[in-house]
Amino acid sequence: MAAVTMDRGSSPLWVWWDARRVHRQGAEALRARQRERLAALVALARTSSPYYRRLYQGLPERVEDVTALPVTDKRALMAAFDEVVTDPAVTRAAVEEFVADPARIGERFAGKYLVATTAGTTGTRGLFVLDDHYWAVTQGMMARLSADWLPAREILRLIGRGGRFAGVVATGGHFLSVAASTREQREKPRRHRRLRILSVHRPLPELVAELNAFRPLLLGAYASVLRLLGSEQEAGRLRVAPVLVLSTAEGLPPEERHRLERAFGAPVREVYGCTESGYAASSCAEGWLHLVEDWVILEPVDAAHRPVPPGTVSDTVLMTNLANRVQPIIRYDVGDRVLVRPDPCPCGNPAPALRVEGRASDVLSFPDDDGRGRIAVPPLALGTVVDRTPGVELFQIVQTDPTALTVRLLPAAGTDPERVRAAVRQGITGLLAGLGLAHVAVDLAAEPPQQGPGGKVRTVVPLPAG
Repeated sequence: MAAVTMDRGSSPLWVWWDARRVHRQGAEALRARQRERLAALVALARTSSPYYRRLYQGLPERVEDVTALPVTDKRALMAAFDEVVTDPAVTRAAVEEFVADPARIGERFAGKYLVATTAGTTGTRGLFVLDDHYWAVTQGMMARLSADWLPAREILRLIGRGGRFAGVVATGGHFLSVAASTREQREKPRRHRRLRILSVHRPLPELVAELNAFRPLLLGAYASVLRLLGSEQEAGRLRVAPVLVLSTAEGLPPEERHRLERAFGAPVREVYGCTESGYAASSCAEGWLHLVEDWVILEPVDAAHRPVPPGTVSDTVLMTNLANRVQPIIRYDVGDRVLVRPDPCPCGNPAPALRVEGRASDVLSFPDDDGRGRIAVPPLALGTVVDRTPGVELFQIVQTDPTALTVRLLPAAGTDPERVRAAVRQGITGLLAGLGLAHVAVDLAAEPPQQGPGGKVRTVVPLPAG
């Protein structure tokens, strides 16, 4: 077996510096760095992961071409969790016990790792263990992307004013954004005053009031939440002046991006990726997402996992995270449909440019209790309530009427289905009541979640327009 070598640095500064240096050397230097990292990751997986050792039997000793490797997905990696991880101290039972305790959000699992849970776009709950190298790469790449997004004067303004960042995200569970921010606050308390994490589950007027008081210079939220905040800013109820607005988790149509930029008076940029892969792409001023190839390999493929050419919408994408060493994510089927631009992007960035066709989620809208106004609910607010309920294998929430939701569940094996269903219903009705929507009916369907035409399970389905 070849010696396992990985990158020397595990600090954000080193990641930033290396990315800057390699990009200056050109595309071939970047491809060479990517091949080196892939070969090292595959060698590590074969040495330390029984799952990958079996999966890669018969392959060459050194692998630099990702297409030579078999495909994996969330269900397969979760089913073989204990054999996938490279640290024997990490077991599914121990991680399940850890994430069952909300008081441990942001705490280091086994004294080393950040743990994040996610339902993802398929509705299958995932458990992901992230090492410090993964997090250093995430922070270092965000620093490099910020330099691309903002001119030097704005970065200096940001630093000079203390860099206040507000994120509106799902809370109440071990979700990546809240787990990472909680750990930062615990381990670096001086940064606490510059970071504000707000729950997507809170009523909109409360979010507006707290943002007005905090006055963030960086504002990050799910796209569906930003659309609501943009309307509040246009109406004059929200009064913030960010330097940069960052959209995550859901697709942001070009017309919405332009509206938000006008409302906030700041550039609006997107990042595309997932807990498993880290940052895979970031947007430019033209609204296209450019691949971040330093630490992620993204392959648009058809239903048989064959590559599709630029200009063709893929059936799914395969992602390889070159940074996480404790739970290798290699040729992982994410389930998103993407379109890679066939010609150079007008922004001048030579990295492949893409648009995500399958992650845009509509905000659900309900009449208030007196029927005179409407209350909007971001889809991730509902989805994360179910995701943090123990015993849920798959879920789907469908708005079937202006004031009714139907929930389809597939309880996990070995759980009490009725107890799981009752807990999910209680969680959703509690969320709705807190938003002033106690009159919305929540029904539990007998049938399991239904696949769409592309084979994916859409977790939150709004009422069709018209």
